[in-house]
Amino acid sequence: MYEIYARLRDQKGVTDYKVAQECGISRTMFTEWKKGKYTPKTDKLQKIADYFGVSLEYITTGESPAGYYYNEDAMQIAQEIYQNKDLHMLFDMTRDASAEELRDFAKMIEIMQKRERGED
Repeated sequence: MYEIYARLRDQKGVTDYKVAQECGISRTMFTEWKKGKYTPKTDKLQKIADYFGVSLEYITTGESPAGYYYNEDAMQIAQEIYQNKDLHMLFDMTRDASAEELRDFAKMIEIMQKRERGED
């Protein structure tokens, strides 16, 4: 279970300290968890899962709940979109989209946001 957390942490480019701060969890818990001396309780795991935008099932087993996305690539892209606060609105609108369509949607939104900010 710690390995799943560590992978999510590294993918997001954050530290245990940052996660602890954001989730209101002791940094010591992460140290003890890594050493195998402690397993976080469900409420703490839920906070961590929420922080990374994944399900409790994913943080505990590495498996996503079945049924929401039908394509593994699309699921990964959707997770990236979900974790990007600027693109979060796409998360629920793209359930049946392919990975390529999701990438196109995300690029389109980013271009529109840049234009609105006068960055183009």
